[in-house]
Amino acid sequence: MTTTDTRKGARRQGRTLAFQVLFGLAFNPHFKNDQGSLRRTFADNPAVMDCENPDAVTFASQLFMGITEHLDDIDKVIGKHSDHWKISRIGKVELAILRLALFEILHRQDIPLKVAINEAIELAKGFGDENSRAFVNGILDAVARAVDQGRFGDLGKSIDKKIEPQQCGGADARKTGAQK
Repeated sequence: MTTTDTRKGARRQGRTLAFQVLFGLAFNPHFKNDQGSLRRTFADNPAVMDCENPDAVTFASQLFMGITEHLDDIDKVIGKHSDHWKISRIGKVELAILRLALFEILHRQDIPLKVAINEAIELAKGFGDENSRAFVNGILDAVARAVDQGRFGDLGKSIDKKIEPQQCGGADARKTGAQK
């Protein structure tokens, strides 16, 4: 397995962990939205405690904390792009997946649109029902078109843009989060 394959595996595992913690929050509507409580909620999740991949846990933590920080804005985007669906009517699985993917699309420059969408669809296949994939794909496709058209400002992303290895800034840039 190459370094890229290992990193991809850690990221996929991290997304799954972040999804599981987000999904768990849906059953605790009275959680405290402060940094300390959120970090404890994340660390105390059984899936996180059982994970033996520190890179996956680190990535999951970054995703989870970022999602909770931007939750109100992410939910507004979901509401705007989910025709005739109020947030309260969206299934818990689909909502957690959408929140995760939208955080990656809107707030993570290192994750291309297609990757965020494809990973969300994989989560929907694994954790949702037979309708989850189409529902998640429909909303994320609408958001991707809006991003592509610049309706979220210049995120430096487009539907067809691929990140080439030399654009990532190498392994050191990935570890530090540096961008070109």
